[in-house]
Amino acid sequence: MSIDLNSPEFYLNRELSWLRFNSRVLDQSNNQDILPLDRLKFIAIYGTNLDEFYMIRVAGLKSLFQAGIYETGVDRLTPIKQLSSIRTYLKDELHILEESYLSVVEDLEKNGVYIKSFSKLSDNEKEQLEEYFFERIYPIIIPIAVDSTHPFPHLNNLSFGIALELKSKKSEEIKHGLVRIPRVLSRFIKVGNTFVPIESIVKAYVSELFHGFEVVASAPFRVTRNADLDIEEEEADDFLEILEEGLRSRNKGAVVRLELNGDADESIVSFLSKNLSLQDKDIYYYKHIPLNLGSFWQIVGDKELAHLKLSAFIPKTLPPLDREDIFEAMQERDVMLYHPYESFEPVVKFIKEASRDSATLAIRMVLYRVGSNSPIVKALIEAVQSGKQVTVMVELKARFDEETNLKWAKKLESAGAHVVYGIPGLKVHAKIAQVIKHKNGKLQSYLHLATGNYNPSTAKIYTDLSIFTTNSKFNSDATKFFHLLTAFALDKKLNTLYMSPTQIKPKLQRLIEKEAEYGSEGHIILKANALVDQDIIKSIYKASVAGCRVDLIIRGICCLRVDIEGVSDNIRVHSIVGKYLEHPRLYWFKNAKVNAYISSADLMPRNLDRRIELMIPIESEILSQRVENILKVQLADNRHRYRLEKEYNYIKVEPTNDEIVDSQEAFERYVAKMSKVHSKNRSKYISKLAKKMIKES
Repeated sequence: MSIDLNSPEFYLNRELSWLRFNSRVLDQSNNQDILPLDRLKFIAIYGTNLDEFYMIRVAGLKSLFQAGIYETGVDRLTPIKQLSSIRTYLKDELHILEESYLSVVEDLEKNGVYIKSFSKLSDNEKEQLEEYFFERIYPIIIPIAVDSTHPFPHLNNLSFGIALELKSKKSEEIKHGLVRIPRVLSRFIKVGNTFVPIESIVKAYVSELFHGFEVVASAPFRVTRNADLDIEEEEADDFLEILEEGLRSRNKGAVVRLELNGDADESIVSFLSKNLSLQDKDIYYYKHIPLNLGSFWQIVGDKELAHLKLSAFIPKTLPPLDREDIFEAMQERDVMLYHPYESFEPVVKFIKEASRDSATLAIRMVLYRVGSNSPIVKALIEAVQSGKQVTVMVELKARFDEETNLKWAKKLESAGAHVVYGIPGLKVHAKIAQVIKHKNGKLQSYLHLATGNYNPSTAKIYTDLSIFTTNSKFNSDATKFFHLLTAFALDKKLNTLYMSPTQIKPKLQRLIEKEAEYGSEGHIILKANALVDQDIIKSIYKASVAGCRVDLIIRGICCLRVDIEGVSDNIRVHSIVGKYLEHPRLYWFKNAKVNAYISSADLMPRNLDRRIELMIPIESEILSQRVENILKVQLADNRHRYRLEKEYNYIKVEPTNDEIVDSQEAFERYVAKMSKVHSKNRSKYISKLAKKMIKES
């Protein structure tokens, strides 16, 4: 019987799958085995994730609906059906969020830390905050009257404030007003070990802002707008200029969500929804939890409360990079780093030392997200100033990092670097840095390739793999790659590395098809952030039909279904959500000539068809074995791993006996032990420890 793998019944919706991922994040806040601020951290992550989902994905669905587009994605679900399902799911999940928050608050209170509104404070605490209000808040906040002569103001994306219904003490006339609470003010004001939401303080002193009026009703509110940039690159004579204009317009997008406290008066709801042109179904009410979940980072990051969260693991620099010159170590053998367990400092040092070495002729890099205080960019500027040729591709279309990247791009160009600002129609998402030196009368190239960004801050909380290599074939391809970026020949192919949008997908499909030929003796493990691409999913289904075992470790969105008899019987889908964000893309094939690959590319159409990405074959047997070990340890995890059982239903994997396998903790222990092992005994120790770590799988 032939199977039509194009049928929408074989695919899950990407937006609804993403919601389940964010639910797994929220689920971490219910873990009673972790410290209270770590639990609160997961609520903060859940909230910031949801903000971006609304700003981009929900806003996009609304735009599709308004444009009259009735089908999107391989599942063929209409935009209006997706929007309806999203609203229903999130409104049903609100009670889970509230319960999680109240449980965390209770946990904090047991440790002498409180989150309380102004009205619940002691008289002494209120006196302290009264002084604080008049000295620190009153001069900054903005009271706004709204009537026929005072129009409703424009509210920027993620604006936060209080909506008011006011009554004149003289005429008893009813009016409406707003108090905007700028982001420069702290979300919570700390009194002792009590964190007080700023809106509850402002509400207590509203009479000081609207003299002659008394408050009839009030409600804190928060507005979310469409924040996706719509840039027609082909029509732009000056891409920098049009990007800057796009950034200015980000706060002008259509309103897509209004958040309110649960006891908001009907007249205030009507006042806001009318002026924001928003339907009731896009209003979300929070009963107990303060608005702006992401603001809990302020409490999580309070240094005086460090004892209420897990001490951060200190990344290690392993042999040979702890003792030897990086460039000398690279010439001896390829070196793999596993962040954040292994320090990101060698990557920074790689660029810094190259910038200061008189033998260095050129440095080339792709920068996607580098952070606001980048030591790497500073080193590149130093290299330019010392006369070296520096070429940097700065991706200005990196969402929500556009402004930071624009700043660094201008500084690099001002210093004299050759800066490429982007490729029309494509994002450059590859992670690559090349250093060329003049050594012993000839040119010597050194290469760093990675699955994650050149950002020392995120390298402490994201797991990623990277390699240092002097492999001549890789370096030849790297040189060609940079030439392709700075010229116009993007249709060219690399010889040993693989580049999207032309090479990665076909190579992955060939690898999957080849492994499928081994039937039940075949085994594929693919680890990525998301699996959406229909062609890749179809190849995986075919491998399963052939009897090949397929393990997918997909942190977030997975559009493949596991419950299809005769199609996905041999496929298991896993998701690991722990204290570190699982970020590497690792692809392993048991019987392939080269077993392991690392990549910057997720298994999504945007990565495989609309971005410039790189996939790197791991030719070293030792490093390939290490990738396999990492994957198999994760498949044995029974602490952070979830299994997709049916439709969108993920089940937390529990230990079947008393032995707990925490993959992230295991890698911490592994690296800590490795840092104490002499380099000459390292290979033997790696093999011994790796076998012990993966015995459960």
